Amino acid sequence: MLMGVLRLDVPVVPDADTARSWAGQELSDPIYHEQQTLLAKLLAWIEKMVSDAANAAQNLDWRMASIVLVAVIVVAAVIAVLVTGPIRRSRATSRGSDIFADTTLSAAEHRRAADLAADRADWHEAVLERFRAIVRSLEERVIIDERPGRTAHEAAADSAAALPGVAVELRRASTVFDDVCYGSGRATRETDAALRSLDHEIQTAEPIRTTVPVPA
Repeated sequence: MLMGVLRLDVPVVPDADTARSWAGQELSDPIYHEQQTLLAKLLAWIEKMVSDAANAAQNLDWRMASIVLVAVIVVAAVIAVLVTGPIRRSRATSRGSDIFADTTLSAAEHRRAADLAADRADWHEAVLERFRAIVRSLEERVIIDERPGRTAHEAAADSAAALPGVAVELRRASTVFDDVCYGSGRATRETDAALRSLDHEIQTAEPIRTTVPVPA
């Protein structure tokens, strides 16, 4: 089946370096580096497989050698997709997750939870709760509406017009929340301190209220 769909007029037989480069292109997507240890081993195995196939193909007719090398690269790409597919799907799903999930705590309660987490040096939980406090306070002050299912980036975007002075910081904070919440970022004391400062700044900021003219 594979030989039937591959062209037999490939003009050249790629050397080991070229073949390895072809195989590596599928793994160049940054998503693959979210589990570096596993994927580094996978890439090393693919490189060895391609190199061995390229060396063995030197003794074959160029048509057959091309088929063998392309088949090896196709198999390597399929394996890479099978290994990294769950990572990609997981990230795509998690990036669209609700900030609060099923919680209904107030901004003050989220702040207390963040402070308790910081007291025990649980920076991961502190950062998450600190950002939730920020978003909840935006809702409580009617800067943004209460909307179930809102994501971190949506919260930042929705409040940008009313709070232009902290729009950039809010956007960065939403990225931090996603990175920490979904495993690709590490929370630290400094991260929590930055969000604590942003929370205070937002509490004291005067939002720009857009008014709709009332017809005379």
